[in-house]
Amino acid sequence: MKTNIFNVEGKKSKQIELPKVFSERIREDIVAKVLEGKKIKQPYAPSPMAGNQHSAAGILSHRRHVWKSDRGKGLSRLPRKIMSRRGSQFNWEGATAPHARGGRRAHPPKILKMLNRKKVNKKEMNIALISALSATASKKKVARKYARIEEKDIKELPFVVEGKLILLKTKEFLNSMKSILGEKLFEVAVKKKTVRAGIGKLRGRRYKQSAGLLIVTGKKEKIKSSVFDSANANNLGVVDLAKGGLGRLTVYTEEAINELKEKFKR
Repeated sequence: MKTNIFNVEGKKSKQIELPKVFSERIREDIVAKVLEGKKIKQPYAPSPMAGNQHSAAGILSHRRHVWKSDRGKGLSRLPRKIMSRRGSQFNWEGATAPHARGGRRAHPPKILKMLNRKKVNKKEMNIALISALSATASKKKVARKYARIEEKDIKELPFVVEGKLILLKTKEFLNSMKSILGEKLFEVAVKKKTVRAGIGKLRGRRYKQSAGLLIVTGKKEKIKSSVFDSANANNLGVVDLAKGGLGRLTVYTEEAINELKEKFKR
């Protein structure tokens, strides 16, 4: 399988042989399993001592002739903390119980339940990465991921560019990418940040941001612009290529393609 390499001006300069990983079978089930295993949730929980930092241990005794008893006083059997006392007469108030002021929470969130313990086999992880790479070369998968794109809008996949392109300044770099991708693909490629509709904007998730384009570079290459997400060919992961679904719009440098050939040796 061959593809064209685009130069700085956005024109085809030469052809390159692609690694076989770009034409492998796409296993959506394994990719979904890996993405589920890679999910990260920020653990949160109240302090283990919250609501227990006072001497109101246990429920009051409800037997006759017992010191510190609540029998015959019209009191509920509730843990109480003593504010003051005079002999066996107490000025106390409810504590510790969830419905008492300053009490602990009934069933608070627990950190151990939030830690992701799903493990994925190494072979499955490798198959998922190959599937994610293969999906970036599939017009059908890319068109399905982006609602504004149709298969006819995509010139060819995957997009491979010269190493010089990533060294350009932002304005020139964007112009080159626009001529390589075309108008419709470039609209999707640029990350967009919008205010969320509805009540969610008041709940710590005010903004929504699109993923945009991913640029895969070689080991020694470093992109100057921060307009697009970038990843190294050696450290490339399934989350980079397939978060939110297979078929992310991806551009590879010539060096990145050569490194992927070495990595997978296919």
